[in-house]
Order: sequence, then C-alpha cells, then structure tokens
Amino acid sequence: MKNKLTSFLLILMVLALTACTTDQNPSAKPEQEAKKDKYTTLAEEANKENSLEKLELLPYAEEVEATLSSPKYKEFTANSTVLIKGKAKKYNSFKSDHVWIKVRSDQEGPNGREFSYYAPLKEGKFEQKVQLFNGKGNYSVKVSVPSDTAEDYYYDIASFDVENVNPEIKRDIAYTKNAFQYDLKLKNSINGYMERDGSFELEGDVADSSVEQLMVELKKESESTKIMIPVENGKFAQKIPLYYGAGVHEVQIMTPKEGSTDFFTDAAHLYVKNLSGESFEPVKYSSAYEEKGFKLETPEVGGEKADLSYKIKGSIDPKGEGASKTNVVFVQTEKDDQKAMYAIPVKNNKFDGEFFLRFGPGKYDVSVMAPEFNKTNGYMQFFVGVAKFSVENTNTSDQRFTLPSRGIQSDAPEIKKLAAQLTKNKKTDKEKALAVYEYVAKNVSYDVDKLNNRTFEFDDSALKTLDEKEGVCQDFAYLAIALLRASGMEAQMVTGFAGQNHAWVETKVEGRWLTMDPTWGSGYLQNNKFVPKFTMEYFDPKPAEFQKTHTKKEVEF
Repeated sequence: MKNKLTSFLLILMVLALTACTTDQNPSAKPEQEAKKDKYTTLAEEANKENSLEKLELLPYAEEVEATLSSPKYKEFTANSTVLIKGKAKKYNSFKSDHVWIKVRSDQEGPNGREFSYYAPLKEGKFEQKVQLFNGKGNYSVKVSVPSDTAEDYYYDIASFDVENVNPEIKRDIAYTKNAFQYDLKLKNSINGYMERDGSFELEGDVADSSVEQLMVELKKESESTKIMIPVENGKFAQKIPLYYGAGVHEVQIMTPKEGSTDFFTDAAHLYVKNLSGESFEPVKYSSAYEEKGFKLETPEVGGEKADLSYKIKGSIDPKGEGASKTNVVFVQTEKDDQKAMYAIPVKNNKFDGEFFLRFGPGKYDVSVMAPEFNKTNGYMQFFVGVAKFSVENTNTSDQRFTLPSRGIQSDAPEIKKLAAQLTKNKKTDKEKALAVYEYVAKNVSYDVDKLNNRTFEFDDSALKTLDEKEGVCQDFAYLAIALLRASGMEAQMVTGFAGQNHAWVETKVEGRWLTMDPTWGSGYLQNNKFVPKFTMEYFDPKPAEFQKTHTKKEVEF
C-alpha cells in the first residue's frame, strides 16, 4: 500500500486558544484585536498574491474514503493558527479513535521544532485548531488516520506547508494517550508555553479516582528533578519552582502506569520560561516521606539564603506510619563535619518552627528526620530521614555554644524568666554558673525508673525537665545548659563515661571552660533509690580529681 507511514504512538491533544471581545465603540479596538487584524490582513494579502495550489490527498485517503474540508491548499499563509477539519467514511475499522496531526517548524525555537495533536474521531469526523507554535516562519503539517490492521499505527492522508506571519510564540499543552485514559486536564490558565518569574502554579483535574498522585519532571539542559504531586478528590494544585535559573524549563506531567503505583508514564508536556535569574536546588525526599505521611510546606526549594535561623513548616497525615506517636520532628544540620540537632514540636499533626545555623557562615546540609519507633530501645534512639535540602547562612558569627539546640530551649519564655531570676544581681559569670548549678542540683530529682526501664523519650528536654522536676543525667544537663545560654553564657553538653554512659556540662567562664555535673551534685543512689544530697564537689572541680571518675568522649551540639 503506497505512502503508508508508521510511527510509535504519542497521543496528544490540544486546548484550543480562543478569544472573544465585545466593544461598544467599534472604532476603538483593543491592542490585541488590532494585532489580530494586522496579521490576518497580512496573511490574506499573501494568499492573494500567490497562486494557491489545491491540496491533493494521499492514496490512503481514498482507501478509507477520507476528505478534508479545511485546509484547501497545499501551500498557504496563515495568522498563528490553522483549522484542520475532515472525515473518513470507513472509520469503523480504525484501531484508534484519534487522528494524528504532526506539525514541524523549519526553525528551532524555545519549544523545539515539532508538535503533535491527537484530534478525537467522532463518527468518522474530526476537527482540530493547530497552533503554529514557534511564531513567524514556515511549517510542514501531516494529517494521519489510524491503521485498520494494527494498533498504534497511522497512515498519512494529507501533507501541506503553511507560513505563519505572526511573530508571537504560542504553544498548546501536549497531551498524550495517558492523559485521555485518566481524563487529565490542566487549568485553562495554563498554556503550553508560559513566561513566569521563579515559579508557576500547576493545577488541574483527574477524573480517574484511582490516581492518588502525579509525577512532574522539570528539565533544563542537563539538569532535571522529579516532584510528586498529591491528587485529592480528583484535583491537584501545587507551586512548581523553576529551579534552574533564567531560561526555558520543560515540564513533563506523568500519570501512573496502568496497573502500577510505582511507575509513571508521560501524560502532558509544556514549557515555562523563567524570567528570574535566581537558581535553587530541589528538596530531596526519601521513600519514608510518603510512608510516614509527611508534607513539607516550607521550604519549597533548597539553596536559599538565611541569617542564622531558618523556618520549617509541614504536616503529617494521621494515616502515616507512626503518625499517632510522633510528637516531635527532628532537624539535623551539618557543616564541615560538624552536626547539630533540633527538635520541632508536632501538635495536631502539624509542625511549625525554626532551627539555627550555629557554625558560622557557609552552606549547611539539612536533614528532616522522623522518629523510628520500631528500632528505638533503651538508650538508643533511631531516626529516619524524610527530606533533605541545603541552606546558606549569611551570618558571620559562630554561635554554636549560645543558641538553642535539641532539648535545649534557651529561647523559651519559661527558661528565660527563670534564668533572669537566678542570675539577678550576680556580678560575674562564675556566680551565674553557680546559681544555675545550685538550682538544677537542688530542684531536680534523679529518675531511677527512667534509668532502669530505659524510658527515654524523643521529647526529653529542658522544658520537660523544668516541668517534671526529675530526669536522668541528660535531662539535668539539658536544663542547666538552657539556663546558662539564656543568661548569655556559652555552654555545651559533654558526653562520656562515669561508671556508665553519662552527660555533664561545660560553660565558658573568664576565658576557660568550667566543668559542672549537676546530676552528681544533686545526691546519690542507694539501694536503687535516689537520695537527695546537694554537694558543691562537682562545681568547678579540679581536673585531676574529676578525671578519676569522669572520662570525656565528645561534645554534643
């Protein structure tokens, strides 16, 4: 059979661009309408000047009794769009219900050189408005109908050339077979080619109730990233950052592959030109992000700049793994092999807090982590990463010993108020340190049950110790350090060994690190019971004596 052309099926459809205006003063036309008249007139004049040759259909058109009522000529001039309209009498044997229309520009544009439409066949009739997507220039167009013997094959019935006189670049959304299958539709305000500043809103509907999420792949030159978009009640809406700076970003929207929730296939394409020259990094998500039901609202991108602190906000789906027990989310920052942890409280399945960039200026790798309840036991607490991004700190100061950290809420109102009371009228830092030591050692009782039963909690902290007035060594240290930092002093937690794993405190006094162990200063254990007995022995002890009972291993930030 002559002139039969085959091709792999890429099902695409178009949102026709239409405009309608009303004007009570016909002599005062809007600029857009004036442009339309200008280019329409140019096209009409060009067609009058040229001898237009009638469009002859190809042999396969005769076999299926196909005809075209538009266009009528083999070569002609147009203003931005071309209407293709026709019918095929022998459509009952077709293996597809769409006509394939292939458009090729003679020049490379921001959207490439090729575009395809799949126009629906209804009782053998089809109609499609074709957008000449690269603006002014020449285009070749082929119209193909489905094979009557094999699926996903098409045969040409017509071929023509058209010159576009309109320089404006317009592009339709390219929909594929999967878009039809799931009835995916993007909002009317979304076009196949758009210009945006830094980001754009991707919004639409999916009629198929089995679709719970879509995958979006963003590409620019050699860079790409994938973003998962949840679908709720058939609708989706999400802000898509244009990560890779100024220039055109290709956006590929993918639906789940039939029969699978882990694989996705192409459903729609569009292009967005970013007018902003600012670049960002994608936030990276692990498989645990979805399993535990996390949704990170802030940040939307990585690589942002911050001055010492950074906000994080999100929610946890109550159906997520371990959601009912998750009362705190953890953030770990890392810079130059130095790490710090922060705890963000979770209330009503939502978290909203800040963490600090305490190790001076530069880039920080930030991990958002969830408690891993299945593995945690005794002294050991386990976490699983759900998201990762970077932040650049522009603040030049190093405040690792003064700002809040995990379990050390030195900025909490209760802590600040108590610290002010304890250090009032204290003239030296050593006097302030002693006041803190005395308060913690005299007011907090050692929790023997917690030690014996290994009932350590993810929300253990200075505030919790202040409220419950009991704890183990780390709780004593949490409260003491929080009070010291709230008093404007540098302080750090030391971990090591003192008959068993142990934690104590060091604080900067007159240019040196003063050691204090408020746990041992509070009393002692006898017959597995705590005996309160305050002692000054473990406030600023002589190093040689202290090292007989305490072995320092590391400092925790």
